[in-house]
Amino acid sequence: MEKALVLAVLLTVASCRTLVILENVLTKESHSSFLADLSSKDSEIVYKYATDSSLTIKKYGESLYNNIVILAPSVASFGNAVSANDFLAFLDDGGNIVMTASSDVGEPIKEIAAEVGVEIDDEGTSVIDHMNYDVSDVGNHDLIVADSFIPASVIVGASPKPVLFKGVGMAADLDNPLVIDILRASPTAYSHAPNQDILEYPLAIGSSLLMVAGMQARNNARIVIFGSHDMLSDKFYNADVKAQGSSEDIQAAGNQAFASSVVDWALRRNGDLRFSNVKHNKVGEAPSDAAYRITDEVEYSIAIEEMRNGNWEAFKGSDVQLEFVRIDPFVRAFLVPDEGGVFKVGFKVPDVYGVYQFKVDYDRVGYTHLYSTTQVSVRPFHHTEYERFIPSAYPYYASAFSMLGGLFIFSFVFLYHKDTAVEKAKKTE
Repeated sequence: MEKALVLAVLLTVASCRTLVILENVLTKESHSSFLADLSSKDSEIVYKYATDSSLTIKKYGESLYNNIVILAPSVASFGNAVSANDFLAFLDDGGNIVMTASSDVGEPIKEIAAEVGVEIDDEGTSVIDHMNYDVSDVGNHDLIVADSFIPASVIVGASPKPVLFKGVGMAADLDNPLVIDILRASPTAYSHAPNQDILEYPLAIGSSLLMVAGMQARNNARIVIFGSHDMLSDKFYNADVKAQGSSEDIQAAGNQAFASSVVDWALRRNGDLRFSNVKHNKVGEAPSDAAYRITDEVEYSIAIEEMRNGNWEAFKGSDVQLEFVRIDPFVRAFLVPDEGGVFKVGFKVPDVYGVYQFKVDYDRVGYTHLYSTTQVSVRPFHHTEYERFIPSAYPYYASAFSMLGGLFIFSFVFLYHKDTAVEKAKKTE
């Protein structure tokens, strides 16, 4: 019976890859393009409503899904007693989450965001920008034209176009270094309730105000929070955009391409790294586990792959470094990649023996943390391996032989020197 249950769980995990939680039946229509794009990315989609009594994330202690997309910004509580802690546990288990917020944001969404280092402003507030609103906004100036993307193409794409945003503002916890500012507001933006006097300092203003935020946990699980639920809607996908006062022509909004890139990153279809085939050897010799000798010339290689658009490809980074460490790095050098994604470097072993590590510690924004260590021993010369005559000792050799020569001359003079009669007479007197 237990085996049957385990098998059932495994089959469920294999078939249910992504859970999409909808606020209501209208969400499936208003966000059809987003959901169609999500369905086309090699994932099996399971749809549930936020208040569904059958809503379940885990079964028999195992996560049923790899990814969760929450399109229910104003939900007051999830069905089946699912709480924010359940979603956080899902992150701890390595799952990925994408969720949207809005000016009518509910407490569960705010709680999840707060636990990952993102504070969402109060219900009823919006991001307002009197300098960068769309020409179609003739009211509160809360339909924002945003283009302050994070300079990381692996997250937002190569050349993202300006996007339309209408939603709630967020602020990052400055004590949490894992939070990623994916889309910032302009320096003239602020977060507040429209048509109300500002009596208190807003949650955030200017570029400290976030529109889209992300977080990559230490276990490489990812979460992305869109401050605008409408940002992913068909209406915004198909909209045109032009900032008030801009001299540029009207252009299609970049919401669809931007959202697709960010969601791909969040679901780890982009920016995932893995390594294999770690090798090290003395130059001209085959890889071996034998200890190296001080001043040996060694070679190190490691194959690194990157997940790109759902497929593993050779990583082309040019800033991967190798450290040869004994407490502190004695050698630090850039690894040079080839076309197959194999990174190589050669160096001379330090003239200090001990236990070392070949260490590759690659941590860049948008990529999973790549960490590889290989321990090796470095021995001194054996007594039979030293050079017969060391060039640096030539002065000592010269001083020794000069001493011997001086002693020989002194002994020869002392033994064979004979005083004359005059010298003897002087000594007698």
